[in-house]
Amino acid sequence: MSNLQSTVPVPKNEPVLNYRPGSPETKALKKQLADFEGSPIEIPIVINGEELRTGKTAALRAPHNKSLELGTFHQAGTKEVQAAIEGSQKALQEWSRFSADARASIFLKAGELLAGKYRPILNAATMLGQSKTAHQAEIDSACELIDFFRFNVAFQKQLYSIQPESAPGMWNRLQYRPLEGFVFAVTPFNFTSIGGNLPTAPALMGNVVLWKPASTSVYSAYFTLKLLEEAGLPPGVIQFLPGRGAEVGNPVLESDKLAGIHFTGSTDVFQHMWQTVGSNIQRYKSYPRIVGETGGKDFVFAHASADRKALVTALVRGAFEYQGQKCSAASRAYIPKSVWTAIKEELTAEVESIRLGDISDFRNFMGAVIDAASFEKLRGFIEGARKDPNAEIVVGGNCDDKQGYFVSPTIIEAKKPDYITMQEELFGPVLTVYVYDDSKFEQTLSLCDKTSPYGLTGCIFAQDRAAVDRASSVLEHSAGNFYINNKPTGAVVGQQPFGGSRASGTNDKAGSLFNLVRWVSMRTVSETFAPPTDYRYPYMEAE
Repeated sequence: MSNLQSTVPVPKNEPVLNYRPGSPETKALKKQLADFEGSPIEIPIVINGEELRTGKTAALRAPHNKSLELGTFHQAGTKEVQAAIEGSQKALQEWSRFSADARASIFLKAGELLAGKYRPILNAATMLGQSKTAHQAEIDSACELIDFFRFNVAFQKQLYSIQPESAPGMWNRLQYRPLEGFVFAVTPFNFTSIGGNLPTAPALMGNVVLWKPASTSVYSAYFTLKLLEEAGLPPGVIQFLPGRGAEVGNPVLESDKLAGIHFTGSTDVFQHMWQTVGSNIQRYKSYPRIVGETGGKDFVFAHASADRKALVTALVRGAFEYQGQKCSAASRAYIPKSVWTAIKEELTAEVESIRLGDISDFRNFMGAVIDAASFEKLRGFIEGARKDPNAEIVVGGNCDDKQGYFVSPTIIEAKKPDYITMQEELFGPVLTVYVYDDSKFEQTLSLCDKTSPYGLTGCIFAQDRAAVDRASSVLEHSAGNFYINNKPTGAVVGQQPFGGSRASGTNDKAGSLFNLVRWVSMRTVSETFAPPTDYRYPYMEAE
């Protein structure tokens, strides 16, 4: 096997299943939902492949049905973190010696398992634990995660193939080494695929990882771990450490073996982690790689020439799919008066037609927001807009937490471009619209660029090509993913590498080669076949 020269399967994006009534995928998914609903589980910490139970537990409940107990999970602390670090370093000695193909085969197998028997398992876990509809779960916990597994293997091969030139009599090579130490993967609640990608992308490149999933996504994260174990991931390569942020994060960031951070979550938490790393910089063996995707205040910008039907659909889907809990969700819109007058009534009717409720009812377009804290935050902003003369609630505004954390899809019209909900990330089904004079297209583009500290996603709707080009230029740094005549959500692995800058993160583009390069430390190996045997140069000869 040592002389094997391989190519990897050419990746193709996993087809999205439709879940029409009576289809095989619908029957399998509904059966899995019923099985989960009737069988609460106890989720352990997993260190070196061994399940550990600390006795310090937290409950897992469905956001759309607070009475539905999915189980409990054990929480890690300093003792468990230290054991995970020690175990990871032992695992690194063997894992870093695996061939690239051996590592790749594990994740290719994980993709096949997820495309098969694990598809209803991970989709159902995501639906129940994170209140996603069948469609939102399918594009996340099935298709996108399968794509990450398959495309990252192809990107790995592509990266390793980048080699330097060699002069006559010399052979130059680049070795792509894993980092010394461990990578700390901190994953969010809103995407199971991110929960799967953040630990596995560094692992694919030979690193060992400590994985702390968000407490509100431990349920789906655990089944992701079981998938990886079945695919052949060796014990200790990814240590599973659910728990409170500080109780896991503080001892991790204090370790001299911290080699990298792979993070998706809030801007405040990421900035605090970066500060901590800076304060501890002298204790680390190497400078930790810090990769983060944080928040967004993503925009839809319409020009007077916009296709109005397409704009309405983009606003509804972009703002309200998965309850607006996507980093890329449309949360502010700039619409010219002529267009707003034409679409306001239709947009309102479309929003009022949206069904929200228990995600087990496949007729619902929306579920619940993730927890009580999110619910109260959103209710506060909605009530503030209801009382503020600078804002008007156009549609929605209802909040009900009797059974689950339900916030109806809400549109606020802001009378001022700097109204608070035009600036702050709400992470919920609230879209704020600012209506501008048609003649002030240029000025409003500048407003859009300067209003928010974020720079994640955004889009322009216009049939006028000059308007498209001008918006693309003015908004160059306003969005790391910029869409023309499409909503600002829905990046696909291999097609739209994802990430933004400013307060939105380090823009290392998940779903591309550029993310993987952050998890290797290159060594140049230069071999000379006929080395010089005399120190003298020709210029030194006597005249």
